[in-house]
Amino acid sequence: MKAKEMNMSIANPAASTAKLSKPASSRNRIWNRLKRDKYLYLLGLPGLLCMLIFKYVPMWGTLIAFQDYSPYQGFLKSEWVGLENFERFFNNPDFYILLRNTIAINVLGLIFYFPVPIILSLMLNEVRKEVFKRTIQSIVYLPHFLSWVIIAGLTFTMFATGEGLVNNVLVAMGMKPVDWLTTPEFFWGFLTVQSIWKEAGWGTVIFLAAMANVDPQLYEAAKIDGANRLQQMWKITFPAIQNVIIILLILRLGHIMDVGFEQVFLLQNSAVSDVANVFDTYIYRVGVQGAQFSYTTAVGLFKSVVGLLLVILSNKLVKKAGGEGFY
Repeated sequence: MKAKEMNMSIANPAASTAKLSKPASSRNRIWNRLKRDKYLYLLGLPGLLCMLIFKYVPMWGTLIAFQDYSPYQGFLKSEWVGLENFERFFNNPDFYILLRNTIAINVLGLIFYFPVPIILSLMLNEVRKEVFKRTIQSIVYLPHFLSWVIIAGLTFTMFATGEGLVNNVLVAMGMKPVDWLTTPEFFWGFLTVQSIWKEAGWGTVIFLAAMANVDPQLYEAAKIDGANRLQQMWKITFPAIQNVIIILLILRLGHIMDVGFEQVFLLQNSAVSDVANVFDTYIYRVGVQGAQFSYTTAVGLFKSVVGLLLVILSNKLVKKAGGEGFY
C-alpha cells in the first residue's frame, strides 16, 4: 500500500504538493484573520472568558451524576455508581408527573405566549406617531423589570379567595367567589398569563430591531401597486422577521424541559401540587433541601440532553424545509 502511494506521488507530484500545502494554507488563513481582526477578538475576550469560566468550567460538576457524591470526599474520592441515578429517576413514579407538567406548561407557552410578541411587534411597527409608539413600548416593557415576587404578590392580591379584588367584584355582582389559586385546572393558565403579561413586551425588542432593517422603498413600491397596510405587513414585514422567528422557536424548543423555578415556586400550594410539581421544583426539593446532589444532578443532565437533542433535530428540520436554521 505504501509503495502504491509512493508511486502515485512520484507519478503526480503536483497532487501530493497540493495535499501538503492545504493544511498550511488553511493555518495561514486563520492566522491572517486573527491578525486582521485582533482588536475585535480582544474586545470579545472578556465575554469569552466569562462564558468559559461560568458556563464550561462548571460542567465538570456533571460528573457527580454518575457518582454517589459526598461533599466530604469530593469529586475524586466519591464512589462511582454509573447510571444508577438515572435508573432510579426513570423508575420513579414522579418522573411521568414531572414530565407531563413540564411539557404541558411549555406547550401552552409555545401556543399562547410565543406568538404574542410577534403580533405585538407587528402592531407597534404600524404605529406612525413616534410619541405614541414610544409611550406604548415603555408601558409594555415595564412588567419585564418587575421580579416574580412582585408578580406573585399582585396575583394573590387580585385572585385570592377571601380578599382578592376579582372575587370581591364577583360577590358585589351577586356571584359566588371562585377558588382561583387553589383549583388545579387554573394553575397552568395562570402561569401562561403571567408570562405573557410580564415578558411579551420585552420579547418585541428583537422583532422590532429586525423590522427596522426593512428597506422603506419596499413599502413605497407596494403602495404604488395598490397594497393596503395589512397586505404590506403580510408580504413585507412578516417575511423580514421570519428567520428571527425560526431561530427563537428553535431556542425555545431547547428549553422545553425548563420552567421558571421562581414563578412556579411562588405560585404553587398544596392544593395544586399535582400540576405544579415540575423538574425545577423537584430538583430544589430533593436536591437542595434533601441533599441528594448526585441524583438531582442526573435529573438536570437529563433535561439538558433532551434540550440539546431538540435543538439539533429542529434545526435539521428547518434546513430540510428550506430555512436558514440556527447554525
